[in-house]
Amino acid sequence: MFEKILIANRGEIACRVIKTARKLGIKTVAVYSDADKNAQHVKQADEAFHIGPAAAKDSYLRKEVILDVAKQSGAQAVHPGYGFLSENTDFATACEDNNIVFIGPPASAIDAMGSKSAAKEIMEKANVPLVPGYHGDNQDADYLSTQAFAIGYPVLIKATAGGGGKGMRIVERKEDFADALESCKREALSSFGDDRVLIEKYLTKPRHVELQVFADSHGNAVHLFERDCSVQRRHQKVIEEAPAPGMTDDLRQKMGNVAIQAAQAIGYQGAGTVEFLLDEDGSFYFMEMNTRLQVEHPVTEMITGQDLVEWQLRVASGEPLPLTQEQLSITGHAFEARIYAEDPDNDFLPATGRLQHLQTPSASDYVRIDTGITEQDEVSVHYDPMIAKLIVWDRDRYKALARLRGALKDYQIVGLKTNLNFLFQLAANEGFIEADLDTGFIGRYSNSLFPAKPEVDDSVLAVAALYTMLKQRQLGERPADPADPFSPWDSTSGWRLNEDNHHQVTFIDQETLEEFAVTVHFRANGFLVELNGQELSVSGTLTAHRLAVQLEQQQFNATVVEQDNILSIFMNGNTFTLAIKQQGVVDSAATGNANLQAPMPGTIVAVLVKSGEKVVADQPLLVMEAMKMEHTIKAPADGTVTELLYQQGDLVEDGAELVQFEADE
Repeated sequence: MFEKILIANRGEIACRVIKTARKLGIKTVAVYSDADKNAQHVKQADEAFHIGPAAAKDSYLRKEVILDVAKQSGAQAVHPGYGFLSENTDFATACEDNNIVFIGPPASAIDAMGSKSAAKEIMEKANVPLVPGYHGDNQDADYLSTQAFAIGYPVLIKATAGGGGKGMRIVERKEDFADALESCKREALSSFGDDRVLIEKYLTKPRHVELQVFADSHGNAVHLFERDCSVQRRHQKVIEEAPAPGMTDDLRQKMGNVAIQAAQAIGYQGAGTVEFLLDEDGSFYFMEMNTRLQVEHPVTEMITGQDLVEWQLRVASGEPLPLTQEQLSITGHAFEARIYAEDPDNDFLPATGRLQHLQTPSASDYVRIDTGITEQDEVSVHYDPMIAKLIVWDRDRYKALARLRGALKDYQIVGLKTNLNFLFQLAANEGFIEADLDTGFIGRYSNSLFPAKPEVDDSVLAVAALYTMLKQRQLGERPADPADPFSPWDSTSGWRLNEDNHHQVTFIDQETLEEFAVTVHFRANGFLVELNGQELSVSGTLTAHRLAVQLEQQQFNATVVEQDNILSIFMNGNTFTLAIKQQGVVDSAATGNANLQAPMPGTIVAVLVKSGEKVVADQPLLVMEAMKMEHTIKAPADGTVTELLYQQGDLVEDGAELVQFEADE
């Protein structure tokens, strides 16, 4: 076994590898960019080396620098994690050339599966079932369009070097093919440095089922059962589960045998995942093989009781597989929910920001959290916006799903947009509970997955008022007359001479911008809140962010986090965001400014209109790329583009004005 390994990655997966290495007594070496100087993986490793600026291409993708660190630190092996260099043939070869073990498959296996087109040719020769499609070298746009027509719409355009859902487009009609192809190639070139594509028949209601495989250098190969990853947005997985619902022993054995056959066809070693599309009639088709550990590997660990990172380390050090196929079994059911900094209400656009408040569920045998981020850490534009993976397990699917809903309710994040509420809606969705799964699940159930935001009712306003007054009391603040700051009439202690003491507070719902005026009267045992023509008695205690509330005859707990006069209130399983109105503050949303702004930092990759051009509502104006994903800026109404402020290739800051636009009257 190795004595020291280098982890050529960051964040959650780096911390995950460190955990297993520490258990096995293996010392770890971390690498970090400027942006990650204080990151958790740096703090947890035994050693850490700086490798460059924040951008991945200048740090985590610098093969020669990482190899120099490995040699300098005395690391015997490199664990690439997933993403970055994990499926880079040149890096795996360079490790071999420098007598450093690459904890992954041989470079030849990575190369064989690195091109989706080449992989399908290999699988076809190995009699692995394939989806009908075109995987050839001719990349002429007209030729590809002809092939798509021959296959039959709808079709799926996929980058041959792709992964993570990038460089993929579904095309429903021939008329849309050219634009989709251009966008797909542009994104593929940006993400992978290779704009070649393949075309496949798009199955209308397939499930995405993948098999975890493992092989060693002694000729042994096993599968550790399947995972269902059907629920996806932007072709990226949202919730994964194991085992797959409705999987029969016969189908599991057939798919497992094919997965092992696929791995053996390329002389595979280490951890890999063979991904299939499973059709409604039980037929399945090879989609691709990921020659690395998958993000969703924890659900397999939970149902098998095995540590897959430990398996990786043992196999890479020359040991045989720890178990045979007959010794492996499934116990219970597990889910993994990926918690992202993103806005589900805005096409899951990635978000950035600092985690001003972070509260997670308690870890146990049933609940696991894999993360590389803690409170006050920042999610930056430079890397994937995943905050954590929430993994739950129980004896069966229904119990595990209940665990997931409970854990999601206990998860609190303030400081940036997240998909937490969306994940809860998904876990509570009737279709998901009944396992009505396929890759179009989110679109099919969109009405219930994106419900109207809960209304700010009297109880929410009462809690906001209670928090505001208790917080002022704790801080000894006096919201007072500046001419007489020591006046007892403005004290928050409630003192008055023969007169009722009260304060007026106005809250603004950050979702609707609706204002709520609340009058708070002091009473001996708390407060009397006057709102919407009624009076409510409320009292409680505030400890840090935790608010114990007595509202009329009801008692409950709430969490309130304040940031720049904005309250994030967690209560009754919902989150409410209220601003405390301040005098003199102008509401930017009410200025009527129709100019379009960048939703986040990024690069303009396409300008689709000209200055002075007449456009219609929702017409694409320009395309920007941020966090390796494309976002289209569209016209808010019928009108005229009066000026384009940026051109293709320009970098833009978050909130930058991109287009000046004049709406038709």
